Amino acid sequence: MQQTASALTRAARLVRQAKRILALTGAGISTESGLADFRSPGGLWERFRIVTYPEFLESHEARVEYWSMRRELIPDLLAARPNPAHLGLAELEASGKLTAVVTQNIDGLHQDAGSRNVIELHGSNRTAACLSCGKQWLIEEIQLQLEGGDLNPQCDVCAGLIKPETVSFGQNLPAEALNAAFELAEQCDLVLMIGSSLEVQPAATLPLTAYQAGAKLIFINRTETAYDELAEVLVRDSAGEFMQRLLEACQS
Repeated sequence: MQQTASALTRAARLVRQAKRILALTGAGISTESGLADFRSPGGLWERFRIVTYPEFLESHEARVEYWSMRRELIPDLLAARPNPAHLGLAELEASGKLTAVVTQNIDGLHQDAGSRNVIELHGSNRTAACLSCGKQWLIEEIQLQLEGGDLNPQCDVCAGLIKPETVSFGQNLPAEALNAAFELAEQCDLVLMIGSSLEVQPAATLPLTAYQAGAKLIFINRTETAYDELAEVLVRDSAGEFMQRLLEACQS
């Protein structure tokens, strides 16, 4: 693996040469904003059982488990702010280099940073909706109900089940977002992957799809992935710090 200095030089050259960059981001880009990876030691998935979508639909007890976890998670998501990695991607988009951000995250930090073309494969925590009639609420409104002790919120219009507009285990990914992501992967000439373990399918295969279509890959991730051997540049440093240096190097 290249040392940071040589990785920076190589990455800057690839970014300067690229015309259609696609960013793929996972939980690791938001850890520097204070959001813990769910899978990390002590993360929510160690402390709460994963409630699947079918369970959520069928069981009152499962919904109470689900919303108990959400009651703890939502304040952290709402308090988080974009870090230099999010801001760097927004800057690349504003320069015309970056066509889109495809994210596995639900925190909305890319939009807060100024990114405009964001494809959220796993939905967004910013809103909740009735699964029956489609009425929407800001997640802050639902949080007030949770903190008031209502751990099975229901729609005030039709009494349907309310759920955050995020994708749960056992729930289909939004087909439109998924199709758009793979179309962009086939059209891009460079992928900037930041903070993903590339373990969750089908998002994990986006870099492979891009590579097979002729794109170069830059991976900025603390840990190894199954696709590291395909990357032109591997970076294990802080995503925020590296993105700052990368943008400076591209402008020099």
